[in-house]
Amino acid sequence: MTSDANLPPTPPLERGAPVIRTIAMPADTNPAGDIFGGWLMAQMDLAAGNVAARRARGRCATISVEAMTFHRPVVVGDEVSLYAWIVRTGRSSMAIQVEVWRREREGETTMKVTEGLFTFVAIGPDRRPRPIPEEAER
Repeated sequence: MTSDANLPPTPPLERGAPVIRTIAMPADTNPAGDIFGGWLMAQMDLAAGNVAARRARGRCATISVEAMTFHRPVVVGDEVSLYAWIVRTGRSSMAIQVEVWRREREGETTMKVTEGLFTFVAIGPDRRPRPIPEEAER
């Protein structure tokens, strides 16, 4: 866990809207009653996978997760917002940073709880890596 002084108080505005927003439920807890880290990691993989598939315009696969950091716990009832963005693109792979923020059910205070770097590879119909297409014009 890191100190509160090192964490920003709100998600950065330049990140835009969350890729996923969900509610932490009792079924997502570990034996101690806290939200299971594996559930958070799965949500992060879903968020990163959504960004990867959109950029690659097709199927992608997670090949690594690095720099996973759990700053604070998430409790049942928290609104969990996941922000994800591409930090690096190669020929067939891309690195996607994911931040997870929580908001207590009855309040407005948000806190960053988890972050990690996910690497995905674009996959072709033959289930082999394929080049990522040029970025579409906006």
